[in-house]
Amino acid sequence: MFSNSTWKKIGCFAGGVLFGTAGVKVLSSKDAKKVYTNCTAAVLRAKDCIMKTATTLQENAEDILAEAQQINETRAQEEAMQVQEDDVQEKGAPGQEENE
Repeated sequence: MFSNSTWKKIGCFAGGVLFGTAGVKVLSSKDAKKVYTNCTAAVLRAKDCIMKTATTLQENAEDILAEAQQINETRAQEEAMQVQEDDVQEKGAPGQEENE
């Protein structure tokens, strides 16, 4: 009537239904809910820690950027002053050329 492979398939189906039903019972038990709750709480704590670290990192990056911009502005001003001094030296004082 039924071959061995048919009985195996029926057995596998019945076993799947049994394990599926047992799995639903286990997953919806009070102990499982307690585990889920604790895991969710741990994830939320980790998220808070990561967000604090990200905020600190962002603030540090902003500070570094501001300091780098200040350094570049100072350097540009010093170079501009140096160019002005070089121009004055190249042109010389107006009275110096007449004395020579």
